[in-house]
Amino acid sequence: MTTALRGPAGAMASKVPQVTLSFWVIKILATTVGETGGDAVSMTLNLGYALASLCFIAFFAIALSIQLASKRYHPASYWAVVVGTTTVGTTVSDFFDRTAGMGYVASSILLFCGVLALLYAWHRCVGRIAFEDISTRREELFYWMTILVSNTLGTALGDFVASTAGVGFERGALVFGALILLLAAAHFWLRRIPGSIIFWSTYVLTRPLGATLGDTLTKPVAEGGLNIGRMTTSLAIGAAMIVAIALVARFSRARPGAPATT
Repeated sequence: MTTALRGPAGAMASKVPQVTLSFWVIKILATTVGETGGDAVSMTLNLGYALASLCFIAFFAIALSIQLASKRYHPASYWAVVVGTTTVGTTVSDFFDRTAGMGYVASSILLFCGVLALLYAWHRCVGRIAFEDISTRREELFYWMTILVSNTLGTALGDFVASTAGVGFERGALVFGALILLLAAAHFWLRRIPGSIIFWSTYVLTRPLGATLGDTLTKPVAEGGLNIGRMTTSLAIGAAMIVAIALVARFSRARPGAPATT
């Protein structure tokens, strides 16, 4: 996970990590802790979806402000924003589906259109849709807004497949995992597919994968889960994510010629 620099003088350093296997491992951990953490605050602490959403939106806004103020890629601030989007995605999606009564199908369609609209606007305004070279403020704002909406979409998709479609949490995780593997195969063997399409499709699918994995761990046994406490699960996955981020950052610094991330 390294930071690439733009060539023109005065351009900002790219503020996002390289997309490697370690990136996707950490992303799945982030989406899983977003599911369990969001449910822990809204359900276990009984704050409700609306109040929990406001709390996580505040956390997301603070983390995003720190990220936007930085001049280069910092692993801690970057992944804090990602976790902010996954927790917001969990509670906002649940609010749309359950409190507002939209249902998983309607909310998924609405959010999918939102992702497409953001990507279209991004391309129209910037001329490209990047994911590894984010080095202007405009691109950075499009990048994070697309991530926020895509993670909310992913939550709704995960709940739709696992609950409404009756696939279940474990089998739902297998379905989304298989779809991600198909995208990986397309990336390596079908070079004509633009990398941005592969990246954003995979980004959306890692969210329902994390959602179904989180529900598998925390839901009651009668509902197909393992009934592990949401708080316990969130702390364990959060710790694993922090360790993974630290290890990747350490190996990146140790690699000869690797740019600094501090």
